[in-house]
Amino acid sequence: MEASWTSIIPFLVVIPIAMITKQVLPGLLLGLLIGSYLISPSIIDGMETMLHYLVQALIDENNIKIIVFLYVFSGLIGMIKSTGGIKGFVETASERITSKKQALFMTYISTIGTFSAPTFRFVTIAPIMKALLKKVKMTTKELGFVIETTATPVIVLIPVATAFVGYMVSVIQISTEQIGGTIDPYTLFIQSIPFNFFAIVIILVGIYLSFFHPSHSDAPTEMDAEEEEDDWHDCHPAVSKDLPDKPWNLLIPIVLVISLTLFLTWWDGQSQGYSLFQAFVKANVLQAMVIALIMTTFLSVVLFMLQRFPLQQLLSSFINGGNELMSVIVLLSVVWGLSSVTDELGFSAFVTSYADWIPAMFITPLLFLFGCIVSYFIGSAWGTWGILMPLGISLSTVADVSMPLVIGAVFASGSFGAFASPLSDDTNTLANILDLEVMDYARFKLKPALIAATISTVLYTTITFVL
Repeated sequence: MEASWTSIIPFLVVIPIAMITKQVLPGLLLGLLIGSYLISPSIIDGMETMLHYLVQALIDENNIKIIVFLYVFSGLIGMIKSTGGIKGFVETASERITSKKQALFMTYISTIGTFSAPTFRFVTIAPIMKALLKKVKMTTKELGFVIETTATPVIVLIPVATAFVGYMVSVIQISTEQIGGTIDPYTLFIQSIPFNFFAIVIILVGIYLSFFHPSHSDAPTEMDAEEEEDDWHDCHPAVSKDLPDKPWNLLIPIVLVISLTLFLTWWDGQSQGYSLFQAFVKANVLQAMVIALIMTTFLSVVLFMLQRFPLQQLLSSFINGGNELMSVIVLLSVVWGLSSVTDELGFSAFVTSYADWIPAMFITPLLFLFGCIVSYFIGSAWGTWGILMPLGISLSTVADVSMPLVIGAVFASGSFGAFASPLSDDTNTLANILDLEVMDYARFKLKPALIAATISTVLYTTITFVL
């Protein structure tokens, strides 16, 4: 496709608008609209072009599967909440933990069963730790930091059964399609995981501060002191006193969805004639995840109805849960549309023609640092990935830099914003549960986040020489 400088105009609009408004969607929509008018420069034709690309994105088979996965996953979590699964887990765990060491160990080990989404982690772990704050002898900010290092930084490294994996694979897919790539996007995602240096480093920093570093000497804030008298049941609707205590309503669905995902992934691969390890690599993982999730949802409904939960309540909580992710689905749809528009404008060809002057050794670290800045000011990992992944993959092709390395750097930069930004959902959700002032808490964790980002930058610069 012919290279045109106009192909970068949508991105020149998206990034500053997102940073100024602190919202991702307005910038993406304006970028899509401008790109559509560049293709069809008339009032009606431009709007029709924009609608065309949005519709094309939504009727793509893989995109539909991702939307179904996100909606059903969020709906299942909604049912688990309403049937007391999270409340029961929190009650049971809080009764058995009696020391700081046990509480911290519980925080880390519970990742095995609650890694599906950051908010899911927060509403299961934060209330437990909040109830035990006197026993663990930590300030509330330190507690929030430890919890948050086991949320998004862990989840972005897990290749199955999370709310993130479908989206992450999708942004790789739409970006590789722009350059005519034929590599399976899920394989690229797996290969990029070891290069998400920020997530890995911040997890290690969290472990160090949890188990090997003395508690900070600063006195608890006024919020910390007030928190001791609060009832942790009031910190989030998922652990409300009005809900029943049924921990198995959390554990059984989680075990089911993980087990079925692994089994169906293997089944799809072996049915194509591959051996055990190759079966997992060659399988249609997205389809296996969607089917496993749907099967788990049906089985969970049966489980809940056997406990005499009304079907109407289950349906209502499923729909309410699914609707909580509609904003993400809209965001994803616009990202898909914008990617198609910039591809039509010749974005990849432009980058290939005019960006080859950038020294290869600087591409990955600079992309990571730029992504950190963008994600910090917009507060969205998903938005950062959607904006920067097409640019990153195009640059990796131009400079002959390892594509998994660049993909890992883009994911790492978004992870930085999700962790450190005062605008991120993670920061605000956890601060709300723990009764922390958002900006105070964000400032507290910015220093370790910057340390991890600096280490990551050095690693990206070093690894470029090796690869």
